[in-house]
Amino acid sequence: MTSAQNRPVRLGVQVAPQHALYPKIRDTVAALEDIGVDIVFNWDHFFPLSGDPDGLHYESWTMLAAIAEQTSRVELGALVNCNSYRNADLQADMARSIDHISGGRFIFGTGSGWFEKDYDEYGYEFGTVGQRLDALAESLPRIEKRWSKLNPPPTRDIPVLIGGGGEKKTLKIVAKHADIWHSFSDADTLKRKLGILAEHGEAVGRDVSQIEISTEIRMRTEAEADELRALGTTLFTVGISGPDYDLEGVRRWIKWRDAQN
Repeated sequence: MTSAQNRPVRLGVQVAPQHALYPKIRDTVAALEDIGVDIVFNWDHFFPLSGDPDGLHYESWTMLAAIAEQTSRVELGALVNCNSYRNADLQADMARSIDHISGGRFIFGTGSGWFEKDYDEYGYEFGTVGQRLDALAESLPRIEKRWSKLNPPPTRDIPVLIGGGGEKKTLKIVAKHADIWHSFSDADTLKRKLGILAEHGEAVGRDVSQIEISTEIRMRTEAEADELRALGTTLFTVGISGPDYDLEGVRRWIKWRDAQN
């Protein structure tokens, strides 16, 4: 990964796969690539997270393969994959496959999972927060090992994005495995958590300045984004949802990104 001082500011847009039919989502992805976003994300859930809880919704990984084929420039991934829903080695193989489909543009975004309805409806054991985090910690070495065995191998070292802000377990996993760390922190929270991340990095022998910092800014002002940028954030994400997928806010953030660069 590029060191923090040399990284450009990037903008990722999470296209929530809810409340719209797939042709609308496909057209939205095409528009986002055309207007210049850097990364297109979706999320890994089975039901909407807002609006009608049983509204229109699509599965993450199959959609990511389609986005990989549809696009030519943007990077893509889930913000974030739920580790609980698929065997670790299968996740690695799926990621490698989309990496090849996209020509090396896939980002493996992952997390421990949290949305209980997904677990209950699809027959997964919900367990506790700690158990799900332990499972993520166990899965990541398996995923990395499987990438080293696959034929053909990934086209690049697939970037690992880990989402979440838990200070005892999540940030320790980030320090060990992440190329990108994503959270919803405000500036004060981010500053504190970066200090904790650095402590975990020292404990595991990792220079955490190599980890790109990613923060959601949909509900924030440009001044707040400036504060996050000053703390080292270089990847900023904006969530949009069906049925309309309004891009006006995205265009505003593209202008801000371009001014930063």
